[in-house]
Amino acid sequence: MIRFAAAALIAAVSLAAAAAPAFAATAAASGTIQLNSTVAQTCTVSVTDAGAQLNILAGSNAVTVGSVVETCNDGAGYQISVSSANGGNLKSSATGAQPVSYTPIYDGQSSGSSVNVVRSSAQFNKTATVAVTVPANAQAIAGSYTDTLTITIQGR
Repeated sequence: MIRFAAAALIAAVSLAAAAAPAFAATAAASGTIQLNSTVAQTCTVSVTDAGAQLNILAGSNAVTVGSVVETCNDGAGYQISVSSANGGNLKSSATGAQPVSYTPIYDGQSSGSSVNVVRSSAQFNKTATVAVTVPANAQAIAGSYTDTLTITIQGR
């Protein structure tokens, strides 16, 4: 019986020790948790082609050919580039046709056959227009003239 009582006493002491938290003597009145997050740079353009027809014979002055919705979350801003596949020329495969130069205009700005527009801060859903000016060329050869404008966005 003494053995049974001693075993019960040892088991009771072991259970009491396990129930008491081991860190109770080192607990503090407050603590901190560090929170961290990262937002990736995201710059996008959504381009809508207006399907405009340009008049090469009589000329076309600042004809709206499309629109662009810009979104870029770079706090330092971003750059929009407009480039021509044909170096600022409408080209035709018709026999004897010569390239017809034009000037692209992005959001009111132009500078030759390509345009670079710098935005100084982040923008969300900013709409810009794309227009084209073609000087009159009464001696243009009959045919279909085309080019492709590419609009690119890049964070700074």
